[in-house]
Amino acid sequence: MSKLAKHLKTITMHKYLVMKHCFRLGLYKQGLTHDLSKYMPTELFTGAKYYQGTRSPNAGEREAKGYSLAWMHHKGRNRHHYEFWTDYSIQTKRMEPMPMPTRFVLEMLADRMAASKVYKGEAYTDSSPLEYYQQASDHMLIHPKTRKQLEFLLRMLARDGEDKTFCYIRTRIMKKRI
Repeated sequence: MSKLAKHLKTITMHKYLVMKHCFRLGLYKQGLTHDLSKYMPTELFTGAKYYQGTRSPNAGEREAKGYSLAWMHHKGRNRHHYEFWTDYSIQTKRMEPMPMPTRFVLEMLADRMAASKVYKGEAYTDSSPLEYYQQASDHMLIHPKTRKQLEFLLRMLARDGEDKTFCYIRTRIMKKRI
């Protein structure tokens, strides 16, 4: 199987899992539209070129070039990435993180779960998304409110499992949004 075919299989499985999670949370539009930019040439062909099957091809592009055009394209179009939510602050005159709307924090949780399931395969546990997050959390430019929400949900997932976490989100968080 070609690297393009393998990459397409990987991103489609990821998209399917995120959609399934989003649907369970009542985020139907986000489930349907999640990561559509991965099928655009800038991301698709780079993803195929740097495909490894065990991690994001963007890491491979970044190692080869010192940056990832595919990632910059992706984060600029997908609001479930905290990197999308940065802007110049009037007070500091610097790029600062902005708080993410809750629905995108929930999609980010679903995204991290799906990515962990795809890349870890049978080794996935409900702790995997938290462990992955903790590897990078020290240098994330993420708003404190967003960080608190995401970490709370990742810890709940690790401690209580997917079903209880999703039940909590539907009954407590989604109910407040309506």
